[in-house]
Amino acid sequence: MKQDNIPLAVVVPAAGVGKRMQATCPKQYLQIAKQAIIEHTVLRLLEHPQIVKVIIALGGQDEYFSDTQLASHPAIEIVTGGVERVDSVLVGLKSLDAKLFPWVLVHDAARPCVTIDDIEALISSCLANKEGGILAAPVKDTMKRSASGLISKTVERDNLWHALTPQMFQTVQLTAAIEAALESNAIITDEASAIEFVGGKCHLVEGSSDNIKITRPDDLALAEFILTKQQLLSATAEPQE
Repeated sequence: MKQDNIPLAVVVPAAGVGKRMQATCPKQYLQIAKQAIIEHTVLRLLEHPQIVKVIIALGGQDEYFSDTQLASHPAIEIVTGGVERVDSVLVGLKSLDAKLFPWVLVHDAARPCVTIDDIEALISSCLANKEGGILAAPVKDTMKRSASGLISKTVERDNLWHALTPQMFQTVQLTAAIEAALESNAIITDEASAIEFVGGKCHLVEGSSDNIKITRPDDLALAEFILTKQQLLSATAEPQE
C-alpha cells in the first residue's frame, strides 16, 4: 500500500472536565455556532481523506456526548477514558488494531481550529521520514521563569517551541512508550514526552497559529472568530482545476 493511501486513526481524549473554563459542562461541549467544540474538532479531522477512524475517550459519567451528531457517526468509536489524559490516550490506543492502523494521531478535543493543511503537513512529514512528529509553533515572546511570583530568569527563546496537536506516531511505538513511562511514574504531558522518555525521535512540523487550545473563557470567543474566518476563506477560495 502506498504511503498516501495508508488509512489513519485519531485518538481524541475527551474525558476531562475543563475546570479552568468555569462552565457548567465540560469545555468540549460548550457551543460555537450551534455546535459543540468536540463536534467542530472531530468533523474537521474527518475532512482529511486518510483519516477513516476517530476513537473518542469519554469520561465514565459523560452525559452530553449522546446529544451530539457524533454519537451515530460510522467512523467514530467510543471508549471510556481514564483519570489523566495519558490514561485516556492509552485506552484509545489499545482499542486499535495496529495491523490495520500502523500509524495513529492524537488530537486534543479542545482544538477545533486545526487546519487540514497542517494535518496534511504532519502526516506527509511522518510518513516520509518514517518517524513520529508533532505540530508545533515557535515561541515568539520573551520567556520568563518565575519563583514565588517573581522573575528568577529570562529564558532564551531560540529553539523553543509550543507543542500542539495532532501528534503522530507509529501505533505500536507510542503504546509501548506510554506504558513504559507510566510504569516508571514519568511525567507525561503529551505523546511526544512519552517518546522522548524511551529515547525515540520526534520531528517538529511548524503549524498555524490558528490551532489554539480552548482552555479559558476568553479562548471561546477567539476560537469562534478563527472558525468564522476559516469558513469565509474557504467559501471565497477559488475552486481548483
